[in-house]
Amino acid sequence: MTDSASENVDNAATNGHASQAHAEGRESDDAARRSADDAARRSTDDAARRSTDDAARRSGDDAARRSGDDAVAEAAERAKSTGGRNIPQLPGLPLPEDTANLRLGPDLSASMLALLPLVGVWRGEGEGNDPERGGDYHFGQQIIVSHDGGDYLSWDSRSWVLDAEGNYSGPDLRESGFWRVGIDGDDEVIELLLTHSSGIVELFYGQALTQSSWELATDVVIRSQSGAVVGGAKRLYGIVEGGDLGYVEERVEADGALKPRLSARLQRYIG
Repeated sequence: MTDSASENVDNAATNGHASQAHAEGRESDDAARRSADDAARRSTDDAARRSTDDAARRSGDDAARRSGDDAVAEAAERAKSTGGRNIPQLPGLPLPEDTANLRLGPDLSASMLALLPLVGVWRGEGEGNDPERGGDYHFGQQIIVSHDGGDYLSWDSRSWVLDAEGNYSGPDLRESGFWRVGIDGDDEVIELLLTHSSGIVELFYGQALTQSSWELATDVVIRSQSGAVVGGAKRLYGIVEGGDLGYVEERVEADGALKPRLSARLQRYIG
């Protein structure tokens, strides 16, 4: 190979290496640029996402705050008519007076705090189902939940049948008893002992589902000699929207099925 040819080969090799290096440099620059673009895009997306999340959180907090403020305002408005009332008292007893108003009378026992929202007098209407009556019917109801500072709540419920026009048609159910709170290990157990005017005695056990809802089921049902024949029952009570007391009762029928028996929504009248 001549010197000239050798120089040409060397130049070609040098130029080839230079071209390859230049190409690799462009690829490196492109990769760096894409990496920077991706990082910037991710940073922008993350910032947008955080901004959206923050906005949603603020919106949720504002909604919750408005909802809480509305609930407090509604409770304050209701208290204007219900807060000064209480159940009547008979004078002359040396005992603490019963009260259905937490603003008046003795302090509620600390053992009853799980049931605090129930205290009051509640009035309203509901729907019942009684096969012996021919099926569904409408009723009015009053429930008095009171205390005297002891480790129990007193319970008294009366209902009456309403006709198709909503007028009184006759008496319906009546029950009285006590709510208590027991302890099973680390758990609170809600107890409800009831005596019915129909000749039935029931013991319910259950638990608080939330701070304002309670679910119970019968453990024992006893009937007197003249009492009605009934099966066990399950009840769910809760403070619902607007501060009302709502409940549902299901009861075991002759075929062994648990079927809806009573449901009502009652407004606070005292407390």
